[in-house]
Amino acid sequence: MAKPPIASIGIPGWMRNNLFSSPFNTILTLLILYLFWFSFLPFFKWAFINSSWLPNVNCRESAGACWSIISSNYKIILFGFYPQNILWRPVTAICILVILLFISRNRNYWNVLLVYAWVISLVVMGVLLKGGILGFEPVEIEKWGGIILTLLLSVFGLTAAYPLGIMLALGRQSRMPMIKTFCIFYIEFIRGVPLISLLFMSSVVFPLFLPEGVFINAVLRAQVAIIMFTAAYIAEVVRGGLQGMNKGQYEAADSLGLNYSQTMRLVILPQALKIVIPPSVSVLISAFKDTSLVVIIGLYDLLKTTKSVLSEPRWNGFSAEAYIFLAIIYFVCCFFMSTYSRKLEKELNTSLE
Repeated sequence: MAKPPIASIGIPGWMRNNLFSSPFNTILTLLILYLFWFSFLPFFKWAFINSSWLPNVNCRESAGACWSIISSNYKIILFGFYPQNILWRPVTAICILVILLFISRNRNYWNVLLVYAWVISLVVMGVLLKGGILGFEPVEIEKWGGIILTLLLSVFGLTAAYPLGIMLALGRQSRMPMIKTFCIFYIEFIRGVPLISLLFMSSVVFPLFLPEGVFINAVLRAQVAIIMFTAAYIAEVVRGGLQGMNKGQYEAADSLGLNYSQTMRLVILPQALKIVIPPSVSVLISAFKDTSLVVIIGLYDLLKTTKSVLSEPRWNGFSAEAYIFLAIIYFVCCFFMSTYSRKLEKELNTSLE
C-alpha cells in the first residue's frame, strides 16, 4: 500500500488542512499572521527591549515600558501600609494560605485532618497579621492592604458565601411559607442591587444604626456585604441544580426511609452540586474580581494601593505598566480557580470533555 505524502501528515498536513486548505483560508491565515506580527513586535520592544526594570530609574528617558514602577513600589502595592520592618509576617501568612489551597486541590486529602489544618493555620495567620500576642507587634486592621486585604475578602468571603447560598437555595424550595418567602425576598432583593450599593450601605448607613460606642471594623463590614451579595447568586445557581434533579431520586430516598435532611445531604445535594460546578465557579470568579470595588469605601486593596502609587508625580503617565501587573495577579488567581474546577469536574465525571 502506498504511503501518504509527507505534506498530508504531521504538522505540515495539519497546516495544509486547517490553514491553507483553500485560497480564502490561505489569504486569511497570512493576514492574521501579518497583523499578529505587526502588533506583537512593537509590544515586545516596548515591554522587554526598551523597558526599564531597575528601581529608582528615571523612566522619562526610556522609550519602553517603565517596570521600575513595580520594582520601586512593590511593597506598597502588595502590602499597603503594613509596617515594612515586619513584612515577613504577611509574606509567611500568604505562603501558608497558598500551601493550604494547593493541598486542598487533592480530594485524597479531604478529611478531618485537613479541617484541623485549616483551623490551626487560620489562627496562626491571624496571629501573624494582627499581632499583639506572643511578642508580636500589634498591627491595626486599617493598615492591612494590597494582596493581604484582597485575599482576605475573597478567600473568606467565597468560603462563607457558598454554604450560605446552599441554605438559601434549600430555603427557597422549602414548603414552609415564612422560610420560603424570606429566602425569595432576600435573593431577589440582593440580586436587584449592585454590590457597590451594599458596600456603601455597610460603610456609611449601617454605622448610623449602631448604639453609641459600638464600632465594627470597615473590613468586617465589607466582608459581610461581599458574603451576602455572593450568596444570593450562588443560591440561584444551586437552585438550578436542584430543579434539574430527577424526581426518581427523591422517590428512591423515600423508599429507603430517609428523612428530608438525610435525602438532601446524602442523595440530592451531592449530585446537584456536581451539576453546577461550572456556573458556581463563574460566580466565584466574578466575586473575586468584584472585591476590587471596596476601593469606593476607602479600603486599600490591590487597586487602591496601586492608585496611591500612581498619585505620585514621578509615576504620572506610567499607569499602563501598573495595571498590567495587577491584571497578571488577577489572571493567575482566576486561572487557578478555573483550572481547579475543570480538574474537579473530571474527577467527578461531570465534564463533557
